[in-house]
This record gives sequence, C-alpha cells and structure tokens, in this order.
Amino acid sequence: MRAIPPALQEKLDTGCTTLATCWVVRRGDGEVLGFTDHDEDIQLGGVTCRAASGFDGAAAAEKLGFAVGAGEVAGALVDDAIAEADIRAGRFDGARVEIHVADWSEPSLSVLLRVMRLGEISRDGVAFRAELRALTDALDEERGRLYTPRCSADLGDSRCGLNLATLGLTASVTVAAVGPDHVTCAGLGAFTPDLLVGGRLVVTSGAAEGFAVEIAAQASVADGTRLTLWQPPPEPIAIGDTAAVSAGCDKLFATCRDRFANALNFRGFPHMPGIDRIVSVPVPGEGDHDGSSLNG
Repeated sequence: MRAIPPALQEKLDTGCTTLATCWVVRRGDGEVLGFTDHDEDIQLGGVTCRAASGFDGAAAAEKLGFAVGAGEVAGALVDDAIAEADIRAGRFDGARVEIHVADWSEPSLSVLLRVMRLGEISRDGVAFRAELRALTDALDEERGRLYTPRCSADLGDSRCGLNLATLGLTASVTVAAVGPDHVTCAGLGAFTPDLLVGGRLVVTSGAAEGFAVEIAAQASVADGTRLTLWQPPPEPIAIGDTAAVSAGCDKLFATCRDRFANALNFRGFPHMPGIDRIVSVPVPGEGDHDGSSLNG
C-alpha cells in the first residue's frame, strides 16, 4: 500500500490534471540527478528535477511474486547532466532510480511509485534508452560457488593467493601508439606470448585516467607490445599516457599448475566428470570400466 498525502488525494478525487512524473537518479559515485516530463523544473525533496532533459518513461510492468518487473526510460543527450562520456564510463550502471508522481503546482504533494535500478543502456546518435529493472533483479545474481572445471578465483586475489607484483606479473608502461581498439606499449618484452591475455590494463594518467579494462589479445609489434582491449575507453587514450598492466589467467588447472605453480590454491573442479561421462555408455573392447579412477 502506498501512503497518498490527504491533500493530494483530494485533488485526485476532483480529477486533478496537474500531475507530472519525476525520476531521481542516485549514481554509485554519490551524484544525484533529477528529471521530469513536465515543461518546467520541479523541486522534489531537495532535488531539482530538470525539465529540459528529454526524458520520457515507458510503462513499467509489475508482477506478483519474485518475477522481475521491468520498464525503460528514453531521452536525448541534450542535458549537461547526461553526458555521453559518463554513460560510456559506466557511471550510470546500476544507479538507483526513484520514480515519483508529483503535483507540479504543489510539488510537496508527491507519491513514490517504485524504486528500480538502471540496467542496460543503449545509444543511437544523440539518443539513449535505458532499461529499468526492479530490485528483485538482485535475486538473479550468482551466489556462492559453482561446480565448474575452471577456477572461480581471479588471478592475484585473496583466494588465488599469488602476489603479482612480487612475481613480476605487473608492469607500469607508457603508451607508444593507439588505435580504435588497442594500445601499444613498450617495456612488456618480459611477458611471454599470451601471458597478458585476460589480464587488466588500468590507465593511470591522461583524459582516460581510472579506466580499467580486460586485455583481449597480445601481440609483439615493431614498437612494443600491442594490447587489444575488450572495450573502448570513455575518453581517448593518448600517446604518452601511462598505464598499469597485469598478467591474466585462462583459469584452467593446467595453467595454474604449470605457469603459476599454484595448483594447491586452484578454486575449480578439474577432475569432475562432465556431461560426456554422464551420457556415455560402455563399448565392448573399450576398457577403463574396471572401477578405477577415470583420471589415471
């Protein structure tokens, strides 16, 4: 049940038509933004809901039980508060969205309809469309460990136990060349081929400072080592910018054992029979059906 202020209920009973929708967006970095579909700004609980934002909300579906409700908002990148660089940098990812209905002639009369979170954001030119997900979406997140052949730890974290700096698996580099999806850095000759694949590159200076991305591919070129990135930075990386690079891991048991000598800390189940063992049947003359270990 939603508590509707008595004064607002009186207006609703008379067929009030002075209602507007307001969205209050609370980003993870602490930034609070307000938007409305009214033609003038509305002050709502100390937040200025701006009218010239191009925001437009579609109907959100509500379901009983634990099914995830969904909706969306659309708009144009015409407001200074909605910068394309912020969207690309992920500053709106997972932001809390409070949807209010307010009487624009008396904004203190408002009702909080629902609280949702921003999901996937897509862009087309100067327009954007953002998915709204109900808070029950958090129930779909993976919890605990899964029984899989690959390791569930990240290289260098507390569960892995390796100190990448001590082992020489990190480096501070300077960007020597840039491309649309890659950067070339000198000083990475000590890293064997593919050792950086799956690792991280963190930009430590320049316009893209703070941008962190996984490395998709590694190749030796004339002026250093070319690192292909899984996604472009929100701001261009320039020649002369610095970055921190760390090695990657494909999370296979053989890699953990042979490359990093860390088999005791492997967090997967490499010897667990797969679906091929479950659906297989004995074949005459095949052998290996004497009850001994399948792994020799």
